Formats: sequence, C-alpha cells, structure tokens
Amino acid sequence: MGLKTLFLVYGLTVNLITYLTFAWDKRRAEKNKRRVPEKQLHILTLIGGSPGAWIAILRLRHKNRKFSFLIITVLITILHAALGYVFLFHF
Repeated sequence: MGLKTLFLVYGLTVNLITYLTFAWDKRRAEKNKRRVPEKQLHILTLIGGSPGAWIAILRLRHKNRKFSFLIITVLITILHAALGYVFLFHF
C-alpha cells in the first residue's frame, strides 16, 4: 500500500468516525442523555476530521449555534488548510 493510499484511507476513516461521533452526540442531546465531551469532538476534528465535522455541523445542524465551538473548528480548519498547502507545494 502506497503512502497516498494510506493517507486516503486514514482521511476517509477519521472523517467517517468524526461525522458519526457528531451524529451520536446529536442523538444523545435529543434524548437528554450524557453527551460526547466537546474536547473529544475537537480532538477528532484536529486529527484530520475537519471535513467530517463541517458536514455534520451543516447537515445535522449540530453545534452550529455555539460560537466558541465554531471558532475552534474554524481555527482547526485553517490549520489543516495551511498544512495541506505546505505539504502540497513544498514537499
């Protein structure tokens, strides 16, 4: 398995897990049950799940009103874009 394939599999996996975790948290919120800690959602976003997080935020309308959560998610996304730029054009 090549490095590109490994990155693709990793990216798809982490984004699927991120999306499903957001969906699970949304379901738990609707049932007034114990929630997934925001820190865990941010960690999933940070380790590569920002596309999955944004799809969940927009599609499920989950965490879309909490400004502090969105700011951190935006900053993580900017970090990912910057890292992507560096790796794409400088390596």
